[in-house]
This record gives sequence, C-alpha cells and structure tokens, in this order.
Amino acid sequence: MNLPIRWRKYVRVVAGAVIALCVSGNIYAQDIKVPADAPVKIEADNLAYDNDRDVYLAQGSVVITYGDSVLTAASVEYNRKNNLATAEGGVLLKMAEDSLQGDKIVVNVEDKTGTAYNSKAFYARNHFYIKGDKIEKTGESTYSIEQPVATTCDGDSPAWQLIGSKMKVTVEGYGWVTHARLVTKGTPVFYTPIIAFPAKTKRQTGFLLPHLAYSRDKDGVDVEIPFFWAINPQLDATLYSRYIEKRGYQQAAEFRYFAGNRSFGTLYGDYMEDNKHVTETISDTKSRDWQETHKRWSYYLNHQTNFDSQFYVRTDLRRVSDSWYFRDFNSHNYYLTNYAATEADPFQKVPFQGKESLPYLESSARLFKGWNNYTLMTRVSFRDDFAAENNDRTLQQYPEIILTGIKQPLFSTPVYYEFAGTYDYFYRGEGQKGHYVAFAPTISLPFNISNYVKITPQITVQEIYWNRDDNQANSENRSGDRTVYNAGLSVSSRLSRVFYVNIQNWDKVRHELKPEIVYSYIPNIRQDNIPDYLPRISSMIDPFMSFTISNTNVLMEQNAVAWSLTNTVTARVKNKTGAPGYLELLRLKLFQVYDINEAKKDMAGSTTDRRPLSDFGIELDLKPHPYFSLAARNKYSVYSGWKEMNYDLGISDWRGDKLTFGYRYTMDSIEEINLDLKAVITERLSGKLAVRLDQFNNQTVENTVGLTYTEQCWGVGMDYTKTHDDDRIMLKISLAGLGIF
Repeated sequence: MNLPIRWRKYVRVVAGAVIALCVSGNIYAQDIKVPADAPVKIEADNLAYDNDRDVYLAQGSVVITYGDSVLTAASVEYNRKNNLATAEGGVLLKMAEDSLQGDKIVVNVEDKTGTAYNSKAFYARNHFYIKGDKIEKTGESTYSIEQPVATTCDGDSPAWQLIGSKMKVTVEGYGWVTHARLVTKGTPVFYTPIIAFPAKTKRQTGFLLPHLAYSRDKDGVDVEIPFFWAINPQLDATLYSRYIEKRGYQQAAEFRYFAGNRSFGTLYGDYMEDNKHVTETISDTKSRDWQETHKRWSYYLNHQTNFDSQFYVRTDLRRVSDSWYFRDFNSHNYYLTNYAATEADPFQKVPFQGKESLPYLESSARLFKGWNNYTLMTRVSFRDDFAAENNDRTLQQYPEIILTGIKQPLFSTPVYYEFAGTYDYFYRGEGQKGHYVAFAPTISLPFNISNYVKITPQITVQEIYWNRDDNQANSENRSGDRTVYNAGLSVSSRLSRVFYVNIQNWDKVRHELKPEIVYSYIPNIRQDNIPDYLPRISSMIDPFMSFTISNTNVLMEQNAVAWSLTNTVTARVKNKTGAPGYLELLRLKLFQVYDINEAKKDMAGSTTDRRPLSDFGIELDLKPHPYFSLAARNKYSVYSGWKEMNYDLGISDWRGDKLTFGYRYTMDSIEEINLDLKAVITERLSGKLAVRLDQFNNQTVENTVGLTYTEQCWGVGMDYTKTHDDDRIMLKISLAGLGIF
C-alpha cells in the first residue's frame, strides 16, 4: 500500500536501524549503509498511529521492503519518544543473500544500538552462520553476543561448531570469546578458557593454521606456526616459528609493503642453527661431513618501483647459506609455498621451486628505461652455482649495460637500421676476469616480391673490445679487440587459408604456413689471446633458430643456411554472448641449420666424419580442446639420434579428474619422468598420485599417494610421500571459513 509521507520517513529509519544489526564479516557485525532515497514499501494487515503514545504500529504479516532488503515480522512498532523500534514474531531480515532472524529485535534509531533475541545470522560471502541467545550492538562498532555458536556448515546438526559463553567484538579491532570450544557432531575436541581473534573487514592479524608433518629419517616431527600481522594498510608481516625435531628451531619473517603508489615489494628471511650430524657423498665433487652445528639461513627480496610505463627499477635478491639448503628443506619451505609461474600477483614472484634439484640461484638488480625507439638496461647479477665445487670460479656480471636501438627506418629511405651496445664487467674470485665492450649496428633492406615473398638482406658490423685485470694477464693478452662482419639474407613467406566450419563453438578455422630460409656468413676470425669469459659471437641465425652451429670455439668462421617451417591453426570462437574470440589450436615449428664449411671440410688426416647438419628442432603446442593439451620441445641429430626430448601432457574432464605427465631427456645427462594424477573417486572422495623418477641415475625422487574426503564445510586428507632418502606422512584437516591444517 502507499504510505503517508510521515510513515515513509519513519519506516525508512526503522528499516535502516534494523539492518544495522545484521551480522557481517567473518563472525562479527557491521553497519549496512542504505541510500536515504531508497524506495520504501510496507504491507501489513493493519497500520495505525497512536497519537497519545506517539507510536507507529504495523501488525499482522508485516513486510517492509527497503532497497534490496526485506523485513518480515508479526508486528513492527516505532516509539518516537524513546526512539525505539521493535520487531517481534518470527522476525526475518533479508539483505541480498545475507539474513538475520530472531524472536525479537529492538533498535534505538538515534544511537543505532539494539538487541536481537534468540537470533541467527547468515553471511553469504564466507557462508558463515552465527547464533546467540542475545546479539547486542553496544556502540558504533562494538558488539556483545551471549552463548555464541558459529559455523560454516548447513543444516540443523552441523559437522562442527565454534561455541562460547560470551563474545565481545570491536569491528576493525579484536574479539574475545570466553570458554571457547570446538565441537564436532556434539563432541568437544578443543577447549580454551579465553581466545582472541581479529575482527577486521580486510586483512586480519592473528595466527594462521599450522603446518604439521612427520618424516622417519630426515626431520622427525616438523611443526610450523605462522602468525600474520596487519601492521597498517601499506605493510604487513608473517612471522614463522618452526620446530624440526632432528634439526632444531627455525625463525623466519616475511614483510610485504607498498611504499607509495608506485613502489612495492616482499622481504623474507629465515635462520636456524642446525644441529643434525650428516655424512653423505652425492658425487665426486660434492660431499659433506657435518659433525657440528651449522648456521643455516636464506633471504629473498623483490622490490620494484615504477616511475612510468617505460621506466622502472627492480631488485631480485635470492641467497641461501649453503648449496645443501634445498636438499635438506626439500619437502616444505617458503620458496615452494610462494612459487608462481606468472607475476599476476605482485607479492608472489618467486620464479623457482625450492627443490633439491634446483641447479643454481641468481640474484640481480636492474634499471630499465625505454623510449619510443630505444631502450637502456643496467643490471648487476650474482649466481650461486650449487653444482660447482667452488663458487669463486663462477662468472658474475658487475655490472651489465645494454643500449638497444629498435628496428626503424633510416630517415625517409627504405633502409632500416638497429643496433645493440653492451658493456660488461665479468668478475670471479678465481680465474680470468675483466671488461668487455661490444657495439653492433645492423643495416637491412626488406622488400616484397608479389604478395607472398619477403626478402631481407642485412649486414651487421660488431666491434668488440676486452681488457683483463686478473693476475694471470700479461702485456700480450691483457687487452684486445675484434671486428666481426656478419652478412645475411632471409627469405620468408606466409600462406594461409580460412575454412568455414561448425564444430563446437567454432565458426572459422585458419591454417597458416610460414616457411623461412636464412643465410649467414661470418668471415674467419683470429682467435688468439681471447679471454675465456668472452661471450660467443652472435650470428644472424640465432634469432631464427634458437642456437648457432658454432660448437668448437667462441669465435670462428660461419657459413651456413638455416630453414624453418611454422604451421599455425587458429579457430575463431564465439562465447555465450556471441562475441568472437580466437583460440590457437596448433603450433608446429620445424627448423635446422646446414653448415656449408663443414660440408666442404678437407677430410685428409681427419678422424671425424663431416657433420654439416645441425640438430633437427621440433616445437609443438597442441590444444584442440579445453580438456587436452600437449607441448613438446625436441632436438634430433641425424647422426646420433635424439639429443633432447621434453613432453608435457595435460588431460582433464568435467568431473575434475586431472592427469599431467612430463618427460625430460637430454643425452648423457638427464632422463626424468613426472606424473601427477587427481582422481575423483566419489562426489566426496578424491585421490592423488605423484611420481618423480630420475631414470638417468636410476633413482626414485618422489612417490606420493593421498586421499582427501570433503564435505560441505570440512575436509580431511592424508598424504604419504617416499623419497630416495626419507618417508613422510602429512595429515590435512580443512574447516571451511577457518582454513587448512
């Protein structure tokens, strides 16, 4: 029915005040703001106004609609003298997907305090239920709940509940629960006389759920308890306390920060005094005999400041105390937990997995500045080579400066030019070290023959200078220079055809062929007195073929032809709204290099045959269906067979079953098999299988089997892992809304 103006005004006040009692956040309440001009509609069997008492009264099947909120009750009364609004009789307040219900709700519309009796609230975002004999809003942001019961489980008999005698909450502050106990199916499993919890709508200070594992040989009992500290809106910290039975205590901390709108970063460090005695030999060059306490540590710093879209500074520092760190902490460490294959999350940029197979760590700091046609990058880097017997022999770059001119027209002519200038100082504690300068301008003249063939002749002149400053250098080999000429010619084409199809949601499929032939010639170069830190001379073949044919020395004559053929199949896809998109179904690239000089080699007195053909390269990416993908990166030698094979296969289905298979092979050094399987056994039960095999060393890296059972609001699982040097059992318990243990 339509309301008189005064009724509309007071109904709006009453509804807004009652809404303020709705429970929000995780298990605490906050005010819900509703626009003052939101339309109000009221339905009731009887509407009345008592002039003597100054009371508005709606009775009988009351329904008040206010914005996206609906209040239903047997009666609603508003007393203007004491500013009290009272809703009684099966009160239910619905706000979008959230709700508050109780026998009676009383609200002071002036100070926005009030009480809900025998009430129950539901907050949809976290699927959280909370009940209480009395939920009282005692101030602007303070609440008190008597006999609170909280859970994320549906139904009248929830699988678990958090129960207390009394709860006091300050929004954006903390809450306290007295006589708190965790109950599962009516059975108490945990009790504490008092417990504090964060009551923040954003980040929450408090303990995170711990990590708990047991390994038979390596660690024993392994417990880690993290504590998250929301220091301010721009800074937070996570403090880790970890006890490893057979090693000792490890303390660690992570800080994440925003320093203004353009700077952000993550700093992590850990430290422990490892008292485990270890004697082992991994190879002829790597062994240890630790009979005393060792100080173990690691740190990680990622910082970036963006001055504009083409000007930034970035620091990536990653160091560990010793080359055994990731072998000893292989099952659980910060770098495994925070590994990210992409940089979508600015605070999760660990680009490597902290496993024992990690070959090295590289730290770097760089400054990048870009213009329309030029870029400048300055970088310093340091590498920890875990396989090296002595890292003092590992080559470092302090610093590297690269100035690049992007390909662009030379004035108004059809000629194009580009260049790359490099300065490096190569440093190491033992061995040759010194300066390196190179500048390489390139001139090219691309032109087309008809609409199908593109020809690009080009010439590069590379000037190289070096100067050694190690103790082994003398007047004859201390410095030197070289001029390298590289003349080349590329011929390429693009042929395509569009097929009209009606398969799944595809309407068109485009097949493109891109054949390409490249010729590169570098005259014979004098190779005497060249320092061993000098980078190899690049050729025109490099950008097309991903490798050079040079394999006998750093500098040599090159006279070679390379070919490549790229097949691409792309489908035009229509989504549910009919808007078109594109999906690359297939990419297959084949390539090879033919060495003309090797083919003409004089065989007189030679002990080796001519081998003019390089390894045959294969790159395959196949994804014909969202449930299937295959990638391959292979190299085949026509003289000795497969040199490298790398396969990644992914298969999944609509139920959630998923299989990933990886195979890695490099002749005479690597042969690995990696398999991960997730199987949906029933609607609630799933299994997992992980296999890591080192076929080259005839060793099982990891075998893991696990089962996980999940219900609507909880889950439990167990993993058993066997490695070449340990057995580990992990129990996982998940309570929806609280986290995973």
